[in-house]
Amino acid sequence: MAHHVDAARMLDSRGYTGHTIHNQNPAHLLEKPVHDRITESYYWKEQCFAINEATLCDRAVAVTYLGGTYGQQKPTPFLCLTLKLLQLLPDREVVLEYLHQEDFKYLTALAAFYVRLTFDTVDVYKTLEPLLADSRKLRRRTKDGGYALTFVDQFVDDLLTKERVCGTSLRKLPQRTVLEDLGQLEERVSPLGEEIDEIDGDSEGAGSAGLEDGRHRNGNGHRDDESESD
Repeated sequence: MAHHVDAARMLDSRGYTGHTIHNQNPAHLLEKPVHDRITESYYWKEQCFAINEATLCDRAVAVTYLGGTYGQQKPTPFLCLTLKLLQLLPDREVVLEYLHQEDFKYLTALAAFYVRLTFDTVDVYKTLEPLLADSRKLRRRTKDGGYALTFVDQFVDDLLTKERVCGTSLRKLPQRTVLEDLGQLEERVSPLGEEIDEIDGDSEGAGSAGLEDGRHRNGNGHRDDESESD
């Protein structure tokens, strides 16, 4: 009961004097209906009570899918743990440790979601873009209760380009090119760029060789320096 009261008190901004994110109560980064469904859920009451930054990792390691709400608006453990992070407000170094560890992909995804919700715009791009090279598979819970396949890089791309992810409205990010023009971000070079250049170079080389070879063949398909047999 006290756990539910604490969650409700966090949502109430009257007289709120705690730490703010984007000039607002962190709880308001999730819509109130979603917040209410989370705090009324069995998972929240049983698994999110009296946990800290360390024990939250244990919960995240046990997560087997991500998503927002499903079925009869039931919140996923992923979304419940997001609210718990917004209560705990871990230090930046802790969040980055969650993000960059390589053993537990759903902990990485949870940290990425938290970064998108709480970090400043430029830091969101700088922190999340390296994960666009992460091709680990993830399961996503769909609204009808089923599952869909996604990947860490696709999830991060959604975080950077969409305004609603995991049943949560996200702050609109300015386009990356705008921040580049303002000098706040350097132009992003795709990690596939060198491979593409090599492929293009190989293709051009093969094409030139083929043309050169064709010039030395006569109309019968023989090279000019070859004699035709009688």
